[in-house]
Amino acid sequence: MDGEVLTRVLTQVAVVVGLLLAVSIAAFVGRDRLVATAREWRPRIRASAPAFAVLVVVLWLNRVMRQAGPGISERIGLHMTETFYDLEGEFVLVFQSIATGELTAYFSFIYVYGYAFLLIFPGVAYFALSETRTFRRLLTAYSLNYVIGLAFYLLIIAYGPRNVMPEELTVTMLYDNSPEYQHLTREVNRNTNVFPSLHTSLAATVGIFAYETRSSYPYWFPVAAVLAASVAISTMYLGIHWAIDVVAGLVLAGVCVRLSGTLVGRRPIARLRRYLDRRPASPDDRE
Repeated sequence: MDGEVLTRVLTQVAVVVGLLLAVSIAAFVGRDRLVATAREWRPRIRASAPAFAVLVVVLWLNRVMRQAGPGISERIGLHMTETFYDLEGEFVLVFQSIATGELTAYFSFIYVYGYAFLLIFPGVAYFALSETRTFRRLLTAYSLNYVIGLAFYLLIIAYGPRNVMPEELTVTMLYDNSPEYQHLTREVNRNTNVFPSLHTSLAATVGIFAYETRSSYPYWFPVAAVLAASVAISTMYLGIHWAIDVVAGLVLAGVCVRLSGTLVGRRPIARLRRYLDRRPASPDDRE
């Protein structure tokens, strides 16, 4: 039964995100960039292959550690739930005072569907740019978020508000209002994986990139900003993360974007790209 429910939810996510991607590609990317991408996709893939390969390995490692991580964390991790609660108190309960059925439906949609769309669309949009550095930086920033986040999850054991205050959060609890989502989220999350909020850090990473590329995609930036802010708020509104987790996620996003700018475009990578493309160095390589 669980497998059937998971399959149904995954199908729903794929359909909804697919529709959002189709509309957004038409609205933001445009025909000219799509035509150019269809003509130049091979060298772009070759140039971006190392960053993409690293991300695949990181995602595989993240999947493996979802199984082994809790055992390792129990041996070496610090229990921080009470500390977070003492520092923050019942701040997340402020959302109970503004909770409505419509808001709960909106933030539930954002947490599941909007978040998936927010992470996938920039990959399509930046792959469609004539230069590959932005796309490679995005993939690198994603990898850094997961690697650093995984390290924190191993070192810090903390339960979210839904585990500490389940009775107070019943109005906005994600799984009380949409129980089918728990079959999806438990595939990627653990109850103790709350610090930092990766939903927040990855969403904020996309928001920062949208700001940096607003000259290329001016209309995408305000959409990305609203979605990223909604994702961060949804994690608290739905009782999944503390505000401390969200703040840590914002800091992590800034660090990962900054590091991606430092790491991508260094000479060893530029030489590899020139070898794969069999072309002379370009100004983009020397960045």
